[in-house]
Amino acid sequence: MKQVKTMAAQGDCMIRRATSIPKGFVEAARNGPIIVSHSETGHHHVVNNEGIKLFEPEDKKADSLVCFLQMGTDVCSFDVEHLRTYDTHETLRFLGEPGSIWEVRRQREHTPQGWRRVQD
Repeated sequence: MKQVKTMAAQGDCMIRRATSIPKGFVEAARNGPIIVSHSETGHHHVVNNEGIKLFEPEDKKADSLVCFLQMGTDVCSFDVEHLRTYDTHETLRFLGEPGSIWEVRRQREHTPQGWRRVQD
């Protein structure tokens, strides 16, 4: 397992340290794992650790490629796992002090029809 302190990519998502959560993002209710990047084939990138908060755009109509994670007051790490049993991406362990904020950004690509999410 690779340990990360500042920035790493896993599949079609990049995760990096942030200094704050921008206006327009609100804490999302959590019921089970946090899916940081949905896969079209069901092989999502997820955080299973307790004590991690997810912040998503307040405007649910926006097809945002960005969300934020924040470590709880007693949390110093979280793991991002790829839910696939074959040809999987390595699990990444993100390290930081309690309260650390992380930006999760899905990659996009340009096509003749315009921008679209990269498909992992």
